[in-house]
Amino acid sequence: MLDGRRRACLKAMGIDLWRTKSSGEGSAPALLDPVPLGSSAMPTGATKVEQPVVRTTAALDWDALEPTVASCRACGLHRTRTQTVFGVGDPQAALMIIGEAPGADEDRRGEPFVGRAGQLLTSMLAAIGLGREQVYIANIIKCRPPGNRDPHGEEADACQPFLQRQIELINPRLLLAVGRVSAQRLLGTQAPVGRLRGREHRFDPGDIPLLVTYHPAYLLRRPSEKAKVWQDLQSAHRLLHAQQSVPPAGAN
Repeated sequence: MLDGRRRACLKAMGIDLWRTKSSGEGSAPALLDPVPLGSSAMPTGATKVEQPVVRTTAALDWDALEPTVASCRACGLHRTRTQTVFGVGDPQAALMIIGEAPGADEDRRGEPFVGRAGQLLTSMLAAIGLGREQVYIANIIKCRPPGNRDPHGEEADACQPFLQRQIELINPRLLLAVGRVSAQRLLGTQAPVGRLRGREHRFDPGDIPLLVTYHPAYLLRRPSEKAKVWQDLQSAHRLLHAQQSVPPAGAN
């Protein structure tokens, strides 16, 4: 049963609890078997960042990585940003959420998901018993594209080493790709979110389980899709708890 706090969070999301049972199945669908995509997380050879930058980034710890991002000039977005948006949350989080690109609010504050979409994301996390401080939230790129447009391929390429290093340092048990740009970039595919959600993917390097869901900004425009996101969140919750129940290798 959901406690009062989680019910309030679901209400804030606009989710009617009975809607998840309207299909007659009694609950949200279970995860399908893992489906390895047979491709790297990022398109092979796509990175256009100079190799010295890539090599240096791979060796950076948290204290060195953030100022390196803040001083980055690898693509043209540095000319229009107010500041970089590095990421926020628990650096040892079990769940890492990866969005698309900073918006105007994020550009001003230097923190991802702080506008209306961010408020909805906070409610989404609370609905499965997680606070923002318990997860780690980052974006595919660290600078706001002008006019909040989608990031260009070369911009995502330039930020790829930074995001990859964040994932390596956190070593999460689960990645949640939020939105089309994030899902397609992480999985190296052009498939739409509707075809990617509802099953478990694997992110390489690291063979990390990855789930896909709609972006909160999309839900603000299409609130009828919130029930699907609630199903995705339940899948994430089940997967995290299933991993906790597996004893470490060699345990008696």
